[in-house]
Amino acid sequence: MLTIGELAAYAGVTVRAVRHYHAKGLLPEPERDNSGYRRYDAGAVVELLRIRTLAEAGVPLARVRELLQAGEEEFAAVVADIDRRLEAEIQERQRHRERIARLSSGDGLALPSEVVAFLDRLRALGVDERIVQAERDGWLPLAARSPGRVAEWIARKQELIADLEFTGFYLNLSEALEQGDDDRSLVELADRVAAYLTNLANEQGEEYLGSPAGIEPTFVELMDALAFDTVPSARRLIELLKQRGWDGWTVLHRTPGSHVTPPASS
Repeated sequence: MLTIGELAAYAGVTVRAVRHYHAKGLLPEPERDNSGYRRYDAGAVVELLRIRTLAEAGVPLARVRELLQAGEEEFAAVVADIDRRLEAEIQERQRHRERIARLSSGDGLALPSEVVAFLDRLRALGVDERIVQAERDGWLPLAARSPGRVAEWIARKQELIADLEFTGFYLNLSEALEQGDDDRSLVELADRVAAYLTNLANEQGEEYLGSPAGIEPTFVELMDALAFDTVPSARRLIELLKQRGWDGWTVLHRTPGSHVTPPASS
């Protein structure tokens, strides 16, 4: 026979908890023996373990009392339901862990997983981290402002970087960052990018390059400014592109009255 302290120790709870369960009618309180102590048998240990397990799983104490009196089938059904709920909570916590872990790579908590995958892809391709940061800084306010359209926009980006020629522009811009004030490489890059954009617009339509559409001009300016502050060479590249019939970093569009002729196919 066990004292209340021994019972609590066996079940891994406090004496206070045992008394609380007594008060709630969950655990029968035995009569005192001749020495004035309440003594508990092994059955009380089993019952207390059941109470503790259900309570720790989040079952309200009022419901615990019902379950302790329920038949085997009802009890098994409730346990299965608790298991499903705990599994959902585990998955949700795992998602939180993954988002927290992204802090170490600087991608932040606010970026959807599709955007994080896109940024990781740029890094894997060898794109300069400053350019990756500029992309990330643009996606942060965009995802916060229009979360429902991120999947659509990032799918377009993924299509573009699947094109080796387009990916080459990222890498060429990375090289230009290392060359400082050497404008020649940017001029050559602007020539190639303008020709590429013209071909793409002719094949896919200019709307294809206009993503993300529907964003206010002031917001586009904000995202452009974030990119230019991080990658000064990008500002110069856009100036050169504007001379070649294209303008914009976040939203690309033809300049009014431009007539850029794509190079002949070989």
